[in-house]
Amino acid sequence: LPLWASYLARLYSWILILNHSGVLNWTMQSIGLPAPNIGYSETAMLVVFCYIWLPFMIIPTYAAMERVPESLIEAARDLGARGWRTTLDVVLPLAIPGVVAGSIFTFSLTLGDYITPILIGPGTSFIGNVVYGNIGIANNVPFAAALATVPVAIMAVYLLVARRLGAFEAL
Repeated sequence: LPLWASYLARLYSWILILNHSGVLNWTMQSIGLPAPNIGYSETAMLVVFCYIWLPFMIIPTYAAMERVPESLIEAARDLGARGWRTTLDVVLPLAIPGVVAGSIFTFSLTLGDYITPILIGPGTSFIGNVVYGNIGIANNVPFAAALATVPVAIMAVYLLVARRLGAFEAL
């Protein structure tokens, strides 16, 4: 499924794939393997969360890694660094701003996601689900407002730590 397709269309597509009578179970049974039956489980929710939000982590990280000058990689190779050593010592430190930007995207988007646990999960409550339930069902707006500040506080602490470590200097 394309990244920019409708969010709900992608969720319902995953329901059709992971459901007990879905494409995954049907395919596994067709080739003689036992069906995994992961529909409406924590595993299904993890797969869907990764599918939906991982591109928002990969795109900024890739963009940051693409901006690493080739001359630095060549210099590391000339000095004897090979493979992973070049990646860990040269590429990764220069790509940290992209990794931080991607983690901010994914973390903030996942914190506010309440549709995926409702449609895919086994009834697990996330912060977004509790806020939604207290506004719409329980009509407890003060509690919902107080609880909605938790992700904001978590993001503020994360941004302060990232800023203190200098992750935003190259952005």
